[in-house]
Amino acid sequence: MKVFLTGVSCVGKTTIGAKLASLLGYPFFDLDHEIETFFGKPLERLQAECLSKQAFRKKACQALRHLLAQDQTENCVVALPPSGLMGEYPRLIKKAGGIAVVLEDTPENILARITFYDADSQPIINKLTEHEQRYYLRDIRLDITYFNRTYRKADVTVDISGLGLMASVRKVRDVLVARYGLRS
Repeated sequence: MKVFLTGVSCVGKTTIGAKLASLLGYPFFDLDHEIETFFGKPLERLQAECLSKQAFRKKACQALRHLLAQDQTENCVVALPPSGLMGEYPRLIKKAGGIAVVLEDTPENILARITFYDADSQPIINKLTEHEQRYYLRDIRLDITYFNRTYRKADVTVDISGLGLMASVRKVRDVLVARYGLRS
């Protein structure tokens, strides 16, 4: 079984995906990392080379196609970007026989996990002011609204609001067991 996790930035795709993969005994892949490895450049620099977000997604799909051609992806968990159900991504997921899972959380919980990176994909430590918190909370709400229309393409949506890491992982696993007969 191939499980593809998507959701807005900082919802927990990578953290939950890595723990879910470990729980299932599957390999885990963060598509952002796979894209950087495939092209040998940080994401922000790759995005700057593209004329549009659509052009970047098309380029990113090359890395996903390459990843899915590997033997170790027969059973795996993949963390997709927020745009993981746009462009060619859904066709690649379907062709791979994958299950698309959207992770949902409240904007306030997402804000508490917000992480910033520089142009070379290095984390930036940043304590947000109250003004910045209001700004990013509004930005998160806008992202949720924007991406929700494409998230309707998902096979399943899992609301992790108010759950800790392992409770979130178990909830995703339990949904996959109940709906798709996943053996854990």
